[in-house]
Amino acid sequence: MTDHPAIAALLAGGTPSAEAVTAFLAERPFPLIEPGAATFAWRGAAERVELVRFIHASASRTGFEKLADSDLWLLRLPVENDGRFEYKFAVARNGSEEWIVDPLNPVRAEDPFGQNSVCRTFGYARPAWSEPRGAPAGHVESLPVESRVFGETRIEKVYLPARYAAGSPCPLVVIHDGDDFMTYADLAVSLDNLIDAGDIPPVVAALVQSRDRTGEYPRGRRHARYLVHELLPALSARYAISDRPLDRVLLGASLGAVASLATAFRYPGCFGGLVLKSGSFVLDERKLERRTHPVFHRVARLVRALRRAPPLPPTRAFVSTGELEGLAEDNRALAGFLRERGVDVLFKSAWDGHHWHNWRDQLRDGLMWVLRP
Repeated sequence: MTDHPAIAALLAGGTPSAEAVTAFLAERPFPLIEPGAATFAWRGAAERVELVRFIHASASRTGFEKLADSDLWLLRLPVENDGRFEYKFAVARNGSEEWIVDPLNPVRAEDPFGQNSVCRTFGYARPAWSEPRGAPAGHVESLPVESRVFGETRIEKVYLPARYAAGSPCPLVVIHDGDDFMTYADLAVSLDNLIDAGDIPPVVAALVQSRDRTGEYPRGRRHARYLVHELLPALSARYAISDRPLDRVLLGASLGAVASLATAFRYPGCFGGLVLKSGSFVLDERKLERRTHPVFHRVARLVRALRRAPPLPPTRAFVSTGELEGLAEDNRALAGFLRERGVDVLFKSAWDGHHWHNWRDQLRDGLMWVLRP
């Protein structure tokens, strides 16, 4: 703990006074970041304080140390540089435990379950293209899709670029959980910036959102029929989109990646680009002993079917993962599986978890790979 110079100075005279602790916390940002380490602090009365990180498909806990005769708790954690992770503090008081965001760290990330604090390790920087910088803004509109497959009218949203013109066909990107990408992964501003910079061409993005993603995405057959036979015709009837397979991309994270890959194999030649982020794949069925949720067994059956399928027509795939999410090995294996079937694959990994900002940070590389001329 005392390896950090600021903490060594605080403790140089023994147990620090309350005033010294107040000044220590006020004068510097937390967590304290240095190459290979991050130091966290919490102040208050507690029986136990732990850092809870959402890694390897579970909550990993690491305990703080309390400075004797003070109310200051500290934790110095080894980390990898150029990475990030999300966390909360678990604070035990009066026989109960509360999970809270880090009150000393203003950097937060949201997901459908709420807010997390974010630790950005030494060398990490949020991509500049994911932040507002005055690029011409696209707009989002609703598209009703009459679905016989699901027996309902689905209201999908569609992003149109600022330079969209009805007479000039655009590449199409179908984004699974598109509303969530908009809300939690800065999708609109990222697309605006990437298009304005010329990194990618102006694209039309269909923002697909399912009310039952754990049931619909891994089962795949109905979802794929909906995308190809109902959504795609509705998009083609209303918007100017390219009919070249390599200009049509399926993008998804987690189970959205599973749905994207399943659709590409079930309808070969319809979509020529795949952006697969942190896919919830099971290529080694021995892992089903630990992954007991029924969704993983459905995914394993899907992978078995994909192994029997013929090679895809010319296809580009971007496969990415986070080293902290417990799916890195599966996604590396997926990249190899696709290469064996003739797919043009780019694989990238980040020191991050199963988080929306990880998927945001990989967006530029993924779209540039599959949409390159």
